[in-house]
Amino acid sequence: MYNQPEAELLALLAERAGIAAEYHDIAGIRHVTTDETRRAILSAMGFRVADRVALVEELAAWDHRPWVQGCDPVRVLQAGQSPGLWSLHVRCESGEDSRLQVHWVVYAENGEKRHERQEGPNLPIEESRIIANDRYVRLTFPLPEDLSIGYYDAKVWVQGGASVAEAQFRVIVAPDRCYVPEAVQSGARLWGLALQLYSLRSERNWGVGDFRDLSVVVEWAGKTLGCGLLGLNPLHALKNTKPYHISPYSPNSRLYLNELYLDIEQIAECHTSPEVRKRLDDPAFRAQLEAARKSEFVEYEAVAAAKRSVLDLCYRAFLRDNFDGVEPNLQPKTARGWFFHSFVLQEGESLLQYALFLALEDERQFVQSRAAVWADWPEQYRTPTSSAVAEFKRRHMKKVRYFQYVQWLVAEQLSALRRQTGEAGMPIGLYHDLALGSDRYGADGWRFQSVLALKADCGAPPDAFAPEGQNWGLAPADPVKLRASGYQYLIELLRNNLRYGGAVRIDHVMALFRLFWIPRGMPASKGTYVHYPADDVLAILALESVRAKALVVGEDLGTVPDWVRTRLTAAGVLSYRVLYFERTGDGRFKSPESYPDQALGVVTTHDLPTLSGYWEGFDIETRAKLGLFHDDEARRAVLAERQVDKVRLLAALKAEGLLPSGLSDDPIHIPVMTPDLAAAIHVYLARTPSCLVLANLEDVIGAREQTNVPGTLDQHPNWSRKLDRSVEDLLQDSRFTSLATQLRGARPLV
Repeated sequence: MYNQPEAELLALLAERAGIAAEYHDIAGIRHVTTDETRRAILSAMGFRVADRVALVEELAAWDHRPWVQGCDPVRVLQAGQSPGLWSLHVRCESGEDSRLQVHWVVYAENGEKRHERQEGPNLPIEESRIIANDRYVRLTFPLPEDLSIGYYDAKVWVQGGASVAEAQFRVIVAPDRCYVPEAVQSGARLWGLALQLYSLRSERNWGVGDFRDLSVVVEWAGKTLGCGLLGLNPLHALKNTKPYHISPYSPNSRLYLNELYLDIEQIAECHTSPEVRKRLDDPAFRAQLEAARKSEFVEYEAVAAAKRSVLDLCYRAFLRDNFDGVEPNLQPKTARGWFFHSFVLQEGESLLQYALFLALEDERQFVQSRAAVWADWPEQYRTPTSSAVAEFKRRHMKKVRYFQYVQWLVAEQLSALRRQTGEAGMPIGLYHDLALGSDRYGADGWRFQSVLALKADCGAPPDAFAPEGQNWGLAPADPVKLRASGYQYLIELLRNNLRYGGAVRIDHVMALFRLFWIPRGMPASKGTYVHYPADDVLAILALESVRAKALVVGEDLGTVPDWVRTRLTAAGVLSYRVLYFERTGDGRFKSPESYPDQALGVVTTHDLPTLSGYWEGFDIETRAKLGLFHDDEARRAVLAERQVDKVRLLAALKAEGLLPSGLSDDPIHIPVMTPDLAAAIHVYLARTPSCLVLANLEDVIGAREQTNVPGTLDQHPNWSRKLDRSVEDLLQDSRFTSLATQLRGARPLV
């Protein structure tokens, strides 16, 4: 059956696993996937590919898998359409066909029985196959017609075959499109502010912007400025240690939240516990907070240590005041205790595993070293389901519960903020950011190692900016194992990130369709694309979006084929349009009317220069100082191109009648970005049909330093720089009220 040469067998297995045979980069150059790359990626997926014998065995196993495993692990249906049939494969000796009986039950998420059938005997055989001298038959049954959107577990029992068999599969019933808020459906075109939460200064925070600072901004943005949404950096859980663990795009976990953003003094135990009050009133402790508050940059370790020390005291008081009994069998005795208990039950295994990882990590880093990651732990602790991990949980439940307590506090404060956005009149409210991946040695890497390809990285193919390609150092999800697991990781990921706001931005949204894999240890130029089951993934995204009533924006910058954008548009996902990149074929800025309506428009992003930095070439000088140019000639070429772009931008504004009065259309006469010019550029975006437009806080106040300089780690203060104005000052800054007036005039709102 598999008589082809080894190279053809390798290509066949790669194709089945979703590995692209070739791809075209952003310049249209064709890249053919090499056998070396195929073999390395297949190996990272867990396939045995060392020689021809192994390839034949893996291909045979692939073809036989549906028959041997009983049924497909997941079936994704679209609500309102015929559900069709599902197949069951049973080992059955010849002559026993007529005796087969099948009992199957479909359960809803709450455990309720939604459908039950007893099939047989004398069932029709659709197909049969001999595998390793055993005969298998395929039966088919109609799926129930009346399932509403949601997740269902189907359990199957078979009698009368070669042996009593059991199987199960997941049924996912999804809407055809993601959620679109009523305000947007009605034709409203909303504007909002975007900010990096950690960068907020205030007279009272502990050295990092926190949820109380955000609450002040929400009130001001909604009620004074008329914002419809407020964009945030990813709030994912971080280790909060420099230099490797402060990027919100390489988090410890994308499922849970960064406790650094907690407003500690809002926690109830701060007001009820004498020990906590004593710590908060200690002059030495207050001096530490003041120093962190005055620092130009976020001192992650210092702030995290200060908050952790108080949270430890809060937790002790919380247990003492709200529970009876001894760990691990505490019983809540107060309403506050029951609220926490309910949260833990609702979060279930997901939060338990996250908290368990953090407790284990604390223990192992104390025993081994601070540099120890879970791959360095003793083998019995590397697998979440091991008996050693279960025993650790039993002995250290108090520590595990501490991390559950912290996540409860973060969830409470963020949920309150979401409610506040509605009270402030924001139709969408908080607009969150979902990172592409997480640290392979973090909590998600440990828990979901069975579906992550830890021996591969993901990144981007070669382009003009990075001729050798980019390696982002993130472990991609294996599409084969992801589907085999019923998409549990994806479901939890989307659900946890959609529940705290009215919108979410999915970083590198093309990863829903295909992702550029790089075998670990190879250069990025040796990578290739791996395809994902996009129909299933988009269905789950639509389901979670509708359930959470959250709008979805897909970051579709870079090498994104037109067919991907077409599919996203059909699924109700908004495009992400950055002014800097929206050009015609000859380099001119696109006119406002050429933007799509199903989109979010923004001038720049965290990885690009601020508006002032762009205009003044500050980003180019920064890159030069960091040695990111090959030579001075390259730097001068970029500066010259920037000057041309400034001419083009002024010409675009002039064509729209937006060039500020008295301002020349020659950039030589405009050495710095002015408030009027910045406002005009935002009004230009506001004239587009795009339903959402964001203004970055840094662009309104004229900040020059960009948030993150790609290609650097500790050479530049990425993810650390605070705004040079406090929240209190921002509220009095007339540039915001002026911009709000102009944007409201340019965008008809509901």
